[in-house]
Amino acid sequence: MAIFMTLLAVVVLVAVDQLVKVWAVTSLASVGTIPLIPDVLQLTYVENRGAAFNLLENHQWVFILFAFVVIGVICAALLRGYAQTVAGRLALVLICAGAVGNLIDRIFRNFVVDMIHFTLIDFPVFNVADIFVCVGVALFFYYMIFEHKDEDEQKDGAEQ
Repeated sequence: MAIFMTLLAVVVLVAVDQLVKVWAVTSLASVGTIPLIPDVLQLTYVENRGAAFNLLENHQWVFILFAFVVIGVICAALLRGYAQTVAGRLALVLICAGAVGNLIDRIFRNFVVDMIHFTLIDFPVFNVADIFVCVGVALFFYYMIFEHKDEDEQKDGAEQ
């Protein structure tokens, strides 16, 4: 049941990401930019053919291969129960959903649809999947620092 719920969470998050991207392609692309908070935040349609700051632009195969590796490692970790707490599992679910969301774009569009532009500091335009990955990575660091227990620590706790 836990695996089913985990898979369902990934599917729902990917669906949210893809729905926002479909909206961006069908509505935002023709407008270009919609200011939300002047000089702070706007929606801007961008077709990203690389990574942040257009690194490795037009090398989609690198990102596709990397995404498959990340997704495979995360699926194995989730199936084997390596994430010991809710925070650990949620972190992996978020990272996996973000990777799948951007992978879908790379495979079917040959670019990633980005639309969120934090103009206050001229941050690169990003998308919902990127948010999932960033929040997931931050949560994973929290999990590893404060919640994860090595096998030795688990044995010591069980003996006491």
